[in-house]
Amino acid sequence: MPSLLCRPLYHHLFPNRRSHSHITTPPLLNSISFISLSKVTQMTSNSKPVESKCLLSGLAPLEAILFDIDGTLCDSDPIHYYAFREMLQEIGFNNGVPITEEFYIEKISGKHNADIGSALFPDWDHERAMKFTDDKEAMFRRLIPQQLEAVNGLHKLCKWIQDRGLKRAAVTNAPRANAELMISILGLTDFFQILVVGSECDRAKPFPDPYLKALELLKASPEHTFVFEDSASGIRAGVAAGMPVIGLTTRNPENLLKEAGACLLIKDFEDSELWTILEELDRSSKERRTDA
Repeated sequence: MPSLLCRPLYHHLFPNRRSHSHITTPPLLNSISFISLSKVTQMTSNSKPVESKCLLSGLAPLEAILFDIDGTLCDSDPIHYYAFREMLQEIGFNNGVPITEEFYIEKISGKHNADIGSALFPDWDHERAMKFTDDKEAMFRRLIPQQLEAVNGLHKLCKWIQDRGLKRAAVTNAPRANAELMISILGLTDFFQILVVGSECDRAKPFPDPYLKALELLKASPEHTFVFEDSASGIRAGVAAGMPVIGLTTRNPENLLKEAGACLLIKDFEDSELWTILEELDRSSKERRTDA
């Protein structure tokens, strides 16, 4: 894709974010529409408790926090959607009709590339399907340096975690090249102690293997660890690994996150309910260490 696509894409994908004075929109892109995903996700400004908070309050003393990357650390789904939409239309997928956001959420979001390739191209051989997804990921990597931004409150949370000496890992279904680039752009290369990639495990999310591997490498217990995720696939993986999962309503529909087993839904890392829980966990952890 020509590099000029990168700059105007920001306005189409993040219409509510701050603008940059040096970014202009070439005429050829004025006709590209991008329907707001908020219509699909029905995001709210308040956190949504799904079930009893005892799942989280019982984690003290807290040992570790695990993070998904796409949609959790950063709102990258619009960029993935754009890349898939453009490339699928280019090869005549669905008779050249652009994929919808609903299709993207159902068939693509949060899934491993091997599974995406099989779902999109059941008649293709594995090598050909993987070549398409590899090309799509390369397009994604070309776009994100000018588009990627952290979810609100992320760096505040990371400092809180670092100040308490908690273990932390990034656990993703994204290709390693994508994951490392996103973490670098977000300034978190030195923050994460471990990066676990689904394709490097026996099974990717929604299976628990990536999260179990993270726990093993961190030498952390699932009884004292929780997960941040934004997709149903990732939430199922965390729950299957024996940990409570906090779901971010970045893009995916809240009902899907609830059904997958999220114990709390938050809009971003500034959520007041999240910080109330963290403060309670911090107090309980200090009390238990003192008693020990």
